[in-house]
Amino acid sequence: MKWLIAVLIISILIVFHEFGHYIAARINGVTVEEFSLGYGPRLLSVKKGDTRFSLKLLFIGGSCRMKGMIDDPEERKEAAAAATEGSFLSVSVGRRIAIVLAGPVFNFILAFICAVIVLSVVGYDPAVVLDVPETSPAYEAGLRKGDLIESFMGQHVDIGRDLSAWFIFDELKAGEEVNLTVIREGEKQTISYIPDSERRYMLGFSYHPGEDSAVIDELSIGYPLEEKGVRAGDVITSINGVKINTSDELEAYFKENPVSEEEIAMTLTRSGHEYSIAVTPIHTDYVQTGFVYNLYRFTATPLQVLKYAFIEIRYWIGTVLKSIAAMFTGRFSVNDLSGPVGIADAVGSTYEETKSEGLLMTLMNMINLMIMLSANLGVVNLLPIPGIDGGRLLFLLLEAVRGKPVSQKIELGFQAVAALLLIILMVFVMWNDVHSLFGP
Repeated sequence: MKWLIAVLIISILIVFHEFGHYIAARINGVTVEEFSLGYGPRLLSVKKGDTRFSLKLLFIGGSCRMKGMIDDPEERKEAAAAATEGSFLSVSVGRRIAIVLAGPVFNFILAFICAVIVLSVVGYDPAVVLDVPETSPAYEAGLRKGDLIESFMGQHVDIGRDLSAWFIFDELKAGEEVNLTVIREGEKQTISYIPDSERRYMLGFSYHPGEDSAVIDELSIGYPLEEKGVRAGDVITSINGVKINTSDELEAYFKENPVSEEEIAMTLTRSGHEYSIAVTPIHTDYVQTGFVYNLYRFTATPLQVLKYAFIEIRYWIGTVLKSIAAMFTGRFSVNDLSGPVGIADAVGSTYEETKSEGLLMTLMNMINLMIMLSANLGVVNLLPIPGIDGGRLLFLLLEAVRGKPVSQKIELGFQAVAALLLIILMVFVMWNDVHSLFGP
């Protein structure tokens, strides 16, 4: 069942993306020869007007094939010379750019629609301070429970997850000053302080007390568990032979057995598969921010739903871009990438973990995943990579600037080299996805 749901969600994302190309092509007078879900041999096919609508064997993609839209530069040169009415090459470069952009834009539109649905039902997560211990430097600096955080370390904050993202892509260092702006009773206040820190042994993960299982919510990059291949969503079932059933039992275990330099044996499950690891905690500076911020959802008014739907899309687009940048800085690696198999497994795992919460919450979790995946698909398709919209868009923009197409030889060389690298990366990601299904 979970794989069927995963295929359904991925198919919706693909169809909506290709529908964007289809609508833009029709508006700009370009004939769509075939609109298909999947690749390979046709399973079902019907022709309406000039367009054949097809369902194909391999549900891993889709296409909107337009008249005269040819990837091979040599064939395209011949097609351009004989461009006829309704051909992709017969319309202006501006219209071609609009057609190519429509796919990613429709992904952002789908993400917005999904965000409106989720926010209408479960609300939004304001970055409200939930607790500030009176003994903390944050309290002494003036931070109080109920303050609404507007910025943290120079980064604008709209929702609680903005803070979570900051801690994923950045980190506080011992002795570093914390700067934040909060709104209290309608007035802005700027607060600065040096947080407490201590040397402690750490595994590098977080979880929420009160959960029915000891599920890992977040992992710290470069820490022992992440380096062992553990992923967010994995469930801890035993530590050093002691059975762990809930997150409260996990918390109780660590209170009775503080983490030290000793190696720890852990058993975890991922998508129903159990695996075991032996991990050695690292000695590091643990910086305590001195406050707890909100990640729970609060009811939203209709106007807030629209406002925070845009913020939701901004959040996910920013997260994707930061993740890509983190790969170039070395904070993330290609091992953190997921392809269709990994995405399908994540969707399926989310379904299995939330179905006990009832139909409505399961549906909201699935739609929430669609927000993330659709925004992700939109951003990735704008990257200048051959074989996707961004690669085609790159040369169309160059054509618009130069007033003439880029040399066929240069484009062919770029596509050949980049396509080879892309194929190697796709094979690696596919292997990584399959390997990850059964643990590290």
